[in-house]
Order: sequence, then structure tokens, then C-alpha cells
Amino acid sequence: MTEGPAMPGGSPPPAGPARPSRRDVLRGGTGLLSGAAAATLLAGCGSGGGDGVGADGRVTVELWHGQTDTGRAAIQKLVDEFNRTHPKIRVDPGGGVLSDAMLQKVTAALASGSYPDIAYIFGSDLASIARSPKVADLTATVAHGPTPWRQFWTPAREAVTVNKRVRAAPALIDSLAVVCNKKLFARAGVPLPEAGWTWDEFTATAKKLTSHADGTFGTGWPGVGDEDTVWRLWPMIWDLGGEVIAADGHGIGFEDTGVRALETVAKLAADKSVYIDPKPGSEQMYQVFLSGRMGMVVTGPWQLPDIVQAKVDYHVVPLPSYSGKAMTISGPDTWTVFDNGSARVAAARTFVEWLIQPAQDVRWDIQAGSLPLSRSTQALGAWQAQTAGTKGLSVFTQALETARVRPAHPAYPQISEALGQAITAVLLGRSTPAKALRGCAHEANAALLIPR
Repeated sequence: MTEGPAMPGGSPPPAGPARPSRRDVLRGGTGLLSGAAAATLLAGCGSGGGDGVGADGRVTVELWHGQTDTGRAAIQKLVDEFNRTHPKIRVDPGGGVLSDAMLQKVTAALASGSYPDIAYIFGSDLASIARSPKVADLTATVAHGPTPWRQFWTPAREAVTVNKRVRAAPALIDSLAVVCNKKLFARAGVPLPEAGWTWDEFTATAKKLTSHADGTFGTGWPGVGDEDTVWRLWPMIWDLGGEVIAADGHGIGFEDTGVRALETVAKLAADKSVYIDPKPGSEQMYQVFLSGRMGMVVTGPWQLPDIVQAKVDYHVVPLPSYSGKAMTISGPDTWTVFDNGSARVAAARTFVEWLIQPAQDVRWDIQAGSLPLSRSTQALGAWQAQTAGTKGLSVFTQALETARVRPAHPAYPQISEALGQAITAVLLGRSTPAKALRGCAHEANAALLIPR
């Protein structure tokens, strides 16, 4: 797929912005480990560059934060404060790469024996990275001390837990909801949706909002088969009673429910009410919405600043459901600590534990565009003020009460890739939901049979 679908009325889709998005390649599932790459993870047992203890007794910690723009500025301010208040530890945030390339960078670093003390790892990649013996176990860290472990949202705890052990600290949390363009709803004479609406109502609304004469779409969906394409479908599957992986672990848990969810996608495609974004990162889809040519977009809180800046009069509503119960997905990311010797591990744990405390977390959330990691952070006055000043932000935060996460399983990237191909085939009218899901099941089940 080399070019995007034409906008209704024949005009081309608007170009995406030049600046990279903080979620250009969305939250894991994007870095598929080959057998050779996975082997390097297990083989990478060399020391990562000395014990880090200087002549003055200060320990240097290398941080690969993966952030750009506002996120980078936010983490730099926090690092500067930590270094001022912890004279025996110096955190160096200069290394690493952007987060979407972090898995490959860390994998290569582990193979070479020169790896960081802390890296920003997507939650869906943690299970693969945690196969390395150089990933520190943080179970005892979160069980004691000031870490508000029981106050963290359930998705944040589950995203960093692999085989019942805490293998990282939560770094960022989000959720999906629907943002509506109130002007387009009013022009189409369609009432704004409310909590408790259904997927049938979603597809019917999308059809009513679509106007080929005006060049507007009801909604959009990423169409390249990446994780951005896939993770929008999981809440639909979970709501129907399916699971990513069956209880016995030997196959997928959505062979029937996946077909039903894909039928909803197929309805949007058949109605020609969905803009299919042909490029990774969904930037074109978001630009269509920001330009006032899309009625509804399924997105997360990270998109609100751009929506406000574009002066879109908007309304946020929870995701629709089949059952009437609230259901959404969260894609937490992690601060993963690596073992470069006892002194550096202890220093890295100290920094990460400090960073996820509510007083620091709230600053990171506000400046970098995350939701609060814990209910303790949510209760702070600074976050309450942020919520009061940002229309719709409370919908995303409230959604964390019922949000679920993708399983921390090393086969997840292969499952995601297979499902992404199925969704894209249905969106483009190349396959029926049943046929596409059969192909997905064949590939995903084969991946689950591989010993790990």
C-alpha cells in the first residue's frame, strides 16, 4: 500500500505534520524479535560498562528515556531535580534512541554487553526483554518503601508483571475513548453520543456523519496492520467475552469473538464511513479529524493538546460496547532496570522509585501528556486542576477503572501481527471477517506453540 485512499469528492488526504508524534509507532507490538534477536537477549550477559562508582563515591546511572519534544524536556527537569536532591547518584539521560526504536537498540546493547541502567520499554515488549537475565527484578522494590503499588491502576500493575514477578516500573498510562467533532454532529443533525452507547450505534452514527459531497468521514482506522491498527480491536473482543490468549495458553482466545468484532469493522468499510490511514503513526487520520473532516476518532489523551490547538469544538465519550458494560484498553509503558552491578542497580531502583511517586508523577503526567499512574496522583490538587482545565480529560482517567491491558507474553507481537493483517484485509475489502480470522488464528496459534 503505497498511497492513501482518496478523500470523498476526489481531494487527497491532508499531509501529516513534519514533527514526530510521541506515539508515532504505538506502544509495543512493533518490534518483532526474530529467533536470532531473541537469542542475543538470552546471550547478552556481559557487564554494561563498569560499576559506575566514581572516586567520590557517587554512582552514575545511564538512562535511555526515549522521549522527544515535550516529553524530553519533562524528563530532563525531573532528572535535574533528582540529581540536586540525591548527591550520591547522578542520572545521565543523554543516551538511547526514540521509544519506537528502543527494543532494537536495547537488544543490540544486551548482545554487545554495553547496555543502560534504565530504558523506556513499551509494555508489550517487556515480556520479550525480560527473558534476558540482565533485567532486574523489582518485585521487592515495589513491595516495600514509598512506592504506591496498591494505588497504581490495575493496568499499570499488570503491564509490568511477567510470570507473577514485577520486571519494571510503570512509566506512562493511557486509555482509549471517542472524541467527537461537535460542529459536524450539529451539521448532520445527529445527537452527541453518551456513555453506554453501542457499537451498532457507533457504525450508524459514522454513516450519518459521512458526506461524500463535503469530503467528510464518520470515523477513521489505522490501516497498515501495525499495533495501532490492532489495539483498537481488543476492547471489542474482550467485551464479547474473548481473550488474547486462551486459558490453556496453547491458542488464541478470540476465534469466535474476533469474527464478531471484525464484522463491525466490515460494516464501517462497507458504508464507506471510515477513513483508512495508509501510513504508520495514524498522523493522516488525526489530520483529517483536526481539519474538521471527520466526525469521530478513537484516540487517547495524548491527542487532546493538538485538538485544542486546532480549535476543534469537541466532546469526549467512552468507547461503545456490545454488552452495555464499560470497556477500554490501556497501553502502559515501563521504566525497565538492567543489572550493571549491585551499586548501579541500587541507584537505578532509587531513581525509578522516586520518579513514580505522586509528587513527580503528576508533573510528568501534565508536562508529557500521560494520565496519572495511581489514584494517589489523581487525588493531587495539581491533577485536579489539570482535569478542570482540560475538557474530556476526566473521561480518559475514569476509563482506567475498567481498562484492560494486552498480555505480557513473548508471543504477543506475532499475535498482533497476524491480527493486524486480518483487520487490514477487512478494512480494504480483501477478505471477509471469518476468512481473515481463520488466517490470523493459523499464524497466531503457531506462534503460541513455540517453546519460550
